[in-house]
Amino acid sequence: MTTGHRITVEPGTEHVRVVLGGRVVAESHRPVVLRETGCPVRYYLPEADVRMDLLTPSPSRTYCPFKGTASYWSLDGAKDAAWAYPEPKDEVAGIKGHLCFYETEVVRGGR
Repeated sequence: MTTGHRITVEPGTEHVRVVLGGRVVAESHRPVVLRETGCPVRYYLPEADVRMDLLTPSPSRTYCPFKGTASYWSLDGAKDAAWAYPEPKDEVAGIKGHLCFYETEVVRGGR
């Protein structure tokens, strides 16, 4: 990794919810927490905890030199609302099989 740039990936215990268009699109008590220099904390949620039936694969792709190539999904009126790294780099292998959303809420007050 580049000097001064750091990424950590660790299991989280937070209760994380994603609500888009008034619908709960994802909810998990087992997120993977990714912290990256210069970026907000991101919660990657297991695909099993995401309403994949509400999402449509997008043709968008982006490349991160630290994580790899990201694939995107859209929801009615929310283009590229979620992304994942199907083949992440070894340093962030823990995010494989997980999706991340721009709009994520950490639910306070337990389960």
